[in-house]
Amino acid sequence: MRGLMQDWPLLCHRIIEHAARYHGTQEVVTRSVEGPIVRTTYAEIHKRALKVSQMLQRDGIKLGDRVATIAWNTARHLECWYGIMGIGAICHTVNPRLFPEQIAWIINHAEDRVVMTDITFVPLLEKIAGQLPSVERYVVLTDKAHMPQTTLKNAVAYEEWLAQADGKFEWQDFDENTAAAMCYTSGTTGDPKGVLYSHRSNVIHSFMANSKDALGTSSSDVMLPVVPLFHANSWGIAFSAPAMGTKLVMPGMKLDGASVYELLETEKVTHTAGVPTVWLMLLNHMAAGNLKLPHLEFVVCGGSAMPRSMIKAFVDMGVTVRHAWGMTEMSPLGTLAALKPPFSDLKGDAQLDVLQTQGFPPYGVQMKITDDAGKELPWDGKTFGRLKVAGPAVAKAYFKVDTKILDDEGYFDTGDVATIDPHGYMRITDRSKDVIKSGGEWISSIDLENLAVGHPAVAEAAVIGVFHPKWDERPLLIVQLKQGQSATREDILKFMDGKIAKWWMPDDVVFVEGIPHTATGKILKTALRDQFKAYRFPNAAA
Repeated sequence: MRGLMQDWPLLCHRIIEHAARYHGTQEVVTRSVEGPIVRTTYAEIHKRALKVSQMLQRDGIKLGDRVATIAWNTARHLECWYGIMGIGAICHTVNPRLFPEQIAWIINHAEDRVVMTDITFVPLLEKIAGQLPSVERYVVLTDKAHMPQTTLKNAVAYEEWLAQADGKFEWQDFDENTAAAMCYTSGTTGDPKGVLYSHRSNVIHSFMANSKDALGTSSSDVMLPVVPLFHANSWGIAFSAPAMGTKLVMPGMKLDGASVYELLETEKVTHTAGVPTVWLMLLNHMAAGNLKLPHLEFVVCGGSAMPRSMIKAFVDMGVTVRHAWGMTEMSPLGTLAALKPPFSDLKGDAQLDVLQTQGFPPYGVQMKITDDAGKELPWDGKTFGRLKVAGPAVAKAYFKVDTKILDDEGYFDTGDVATIDPHGYMRITDRSKDVIKSGGEWISSIDLENLAVGHPAVAEAAVIGVFHPKWDERPLLIVQLKQGQSATREDILKFMDGKIAKWWMPDDVVFVEGIPHTATGKILKTALRDQFKAYRFPNAAA
């Protein structure tokens, strides 16, 4: 017997319809790429998104066609998102921080027909436009006054293009499993892989994101997503915030500490989300000026591990810190470190111990850890295993790739190595390709990095496994010092001594001017391994 409920498909454009109808006057504030602060509302974004749909359809874009966006977090970008998805086309967010060759490869692989871009990226696109045969038109997200001279094919200023539409357009229903958006992984090896989200998966993910133990915003909150829209749906905020009627503050292209602080302070932001490098710049700016953020209540940090010292800095400000983990393949939220009983009353170091984990999943994500043979391992908080996930917002395949990516139980191997404790708290100990195998035992490079960053002179740290004649691999600690600070190898090792097992201690410390990163801000360990491939430990003896 089937239930007697309405067949009401979960479609992304219904989110902005809801926001416009019930939270229509709620502000969306943007630091525009042109410079000034621009204010609009959900009602206006909905109205203009319909015009985007109307113009795309007039330009021949139809169900299943791919439309790329290469743009910052702005209200215009949000209009494009909903306008593209509203006609059943696929919004393909392209990461502009990738190498030009990678961007060209991704656009060609996706077969994008239209590219919608900010003026910032026009020169980049001009350099590769000749390599993009599928692209028929470029829409530049600006007005006539700021439209640059360009050689891009059929280029048009967004406001001029939009002015041709009367807005008398209606979005139609279609199957909720229709593809809605696409984001390519920025893997450090091999070609990027396309993750193809459905309307259903995006809407379900927004429900997950809006749970109190996840992002948990309401219509009375103000959210500043520092994490870009091209990083896996801005961690779903482009859907979850309008679904709740949350005021959005979009930072545009200026993500430095002073600019982020200004928006947090002037717009009375309560919730914000971003990667550790952004929060480091913010905290340094605040410390230099002895500044406060009395309205800030909630900071989400993901993308890479959040150092303990950074968590403490926010906690000391009275801010709730939510350490998060996820993947492009997960839409992307996987776990968040909320304090649940019996940990909710913890203080000091005991509280930080829990907040430093990656946390537990919201409903909609299932997890397990296994050994290399696929055998499930215990949740004892100590046993390392391959982290595997399943759920309605988890990928089951990559775009145009035939390789099977799920195990026999339907779980996706994240490529991370983790522990899970009896309370369900997950802790990433490494990427499977980065874990250090010393004498048959595993050493967590992430734990060592987090510990080293706690030293007051250390700006950033990375740990890689280096050949050892007796132990196969031993950890090498690579350190970038804070500007104007000094420390020796012995200073760093003394600081770490006693805080980890003796056999985990790095065999050596080297100091570098800078540590390389991927386009998404993660430490690029492939480059470090290449840089130190000839390195040998001074006292290594077989």
